[in-house]
Amino acid sequence: MSTERETAPTPAHLRDRVGWALWRLARHEWTLVVLGSLLLAAMLTWPTLRDLAGTIPQDTGDPTLQAWQVAWGGHALLTDPTSLWHSNTFHPEPYTYAYSDTLLGYAPFGMVGDGPVAAVVRYNLLYVLVHALAFVGAYALARQLGAGRAGSAVAGAAFAYAPWKLAQAGHLHVLSVGGIALSLAMLARGHGWSLRHGYRPDRARPGWAAAGWVVAAWQVSLGFGIGLPFAYVLALVCLTAAAGYGWAWWRRGRPPFPRGLLLADLAGGVFFAGVALLMAAPYFEVVERHPEGRRTVAHIEMFSPPLRGFLTAPPENWLWGERHAAARETLGFPNEMTLLPGVVLLGLAFSGLLLSTWRLRHRLLLLAGVLVSVALAAGTTFLGDGDPGYATLVEHAPGWDGIRTPGRLVLWTTLLLGILAAGALTRVPADRAAPPAPAPAEPTGQDVPEAAPAARTDRFARWGRLVLVVPLALVLLEGVNRTPHVPVPEQPAALRGVDGPLLVLPSDGIRELHVMLWSTDGFPRTVNGLASFTPVSQAEIRAASLSFPDAGSVAYLRQRGIRTVVVLPGYATGTPWEGVAERPVDGLDIRREQVGDGFVYHLD
Repeated sequence: MSTERETAPTPAHLRDRVGWALWRLARHEWTLVVLGSLLLAAMLTWPTLRDLAGTIPQDTGDPTLQAWQVAWGGHALLTDPTSLWHSNTFHPEPYTYAYSDTLLGYAPFGMVGDGPVAAVVRYNLLYVLVHALAFVGAYALARQLGAGRAGSAVAGAAFAYAPWKLAQAGHLHVLSVGGIALSLAMLARGHGWSLRHGYRPDRARPGWAAAGWVVAAWQVSLGFGIGLPFAYVLALVCLTAAAGYGWAWWRRGRPPFPRGLLLADLAGGVFFAGVALLMAAPYFEVVERHPEGRRTVAHIEMFSPPLRGFLTAPPENWLWGERHAAARETLGFPNEMTLLPGVVLLGLAFSGLLLSTWRLRHRLLLLAGVLVSVALAAGTTFLGDGDPGYATLVEHAPGWDGIRTPGRLVLWTTLLLGILAAGALTRVPADRAAPPAPAPAEPTGQDVPEAAPAARTDRFARWGRLVLVVPLALVLLEGVNRTPHVPVPEQPAALRGVDGPLLVLPSDGIRELHVMLWSTDGFPRTVNGLASFTPVSQAEIRAASLSFPDAGSVAYLRQRGIRTVVVLPGYATGTPWEGVAERPVDGLDIRREQVGDGFVYHLD
């Protein structure tokens, strides 16, 4: 008996195998989805990538603040993690990183590069990437629920490029919603659950469930304005799932639930709750120290959009912006009240209520979710400022009083509408389709070839798939932007390498956000900063600096630990600090030097 010796694979065979594996990877659905989402993001956020270092989307207000936030998070974690929440701004106040949503989850990006230019490049790249992640997240969720590729692409496009999001182009924390959809998709996959098939224990994957909890925790770390409602939704989903499991147990006996999945849920839930509590603690500390920062029902009422706002597009929208100009004039705060999810999306979602791959009860539940999300996004407009209503959440739900603008909850409306639309664009399963027509009688003469009908069926199927591209194109068309990209304020020479603690004058208005961005050059401690409230210490230092430089102001600033004052005359025109640079310093025991167009005063 002889045996054949196995021959080692030749280099040619190895190349063929590697080439085939790479070809399969390149053609894989998720490879194409990720690459397609990046390409769409580059196109639909253009011209962001054209000048990464010199311009910034929308304006030089909040984007410069958020560029600083990402930079500070990376800097603090690299140098001194214990000082993370005590940033270099608003000196000498503590917990200043929690004066607004932190974008802490982007801190790893902040570990790469130094200075204001790197901060702007980093911000612009993130601005593009968050759109790509939103597309991938919603696509993955729709696919997991049971939608086809075309329907899932529409859900992803609507979630990433809804017209209302263009009004938030300057708010990276509002645009950063991809983790919501992606974590829900991972959790559903981990639990073997979909809308089309329900709970299938044999499809449970504990690893996916654990990853879903990690992504959910990361989403919360980006900020509570979006993360807090997500945490409440996630808690509601968990309670509903537990109730459904208990009901099934009572009716039909204990359903199988893999032990590994139970452990993944317990560990993941504890991790998520731990991250949420760690993130919340500094915010509670800020509210305790600065009660004026707490949102009131009257404040929420001011930003509550009327129902017509949900049918109005922002001016940055290419298709509807000019057409809705008259409607915007009737809104109190158009940037927060132009909440159009998309005309095409609304039409597709309505079609999904009538004909869909989703079962009727699921369609009704999705419709209920849409209506509830609209009611919440309308704030006090829908049910007023009494109970029950949005005011109930503000006054009784922990953390809800920190949400300034209820209209941003329209992201949930958009996501649910996208799922309804995906159902309309997905073929109805065979077991729920109309009964087939009776078989024709047997031919009596020459048999008719069967190849022709099959070929016609394949041809119709191909044309049907091409037709499904039209809704996707229309949804994307509604997302085309006219967002301005403005020049980034250049860092003055007087602020390069300056020592802190310092005060930059003038100290008021949007220029404070620019100083925060410029402070990424070494992160010196600075009194400057801008938030939704003004700390008492900052107000007192500003008041004392109005007479600077004189004996009283110099003594007071020294007492508060200020070592350097930088005066920027080019920005002081029309402010209370106009003319500061011309005031004498004789007899004050301080040193003044001109650096570029600014003046640096050394008080030590």
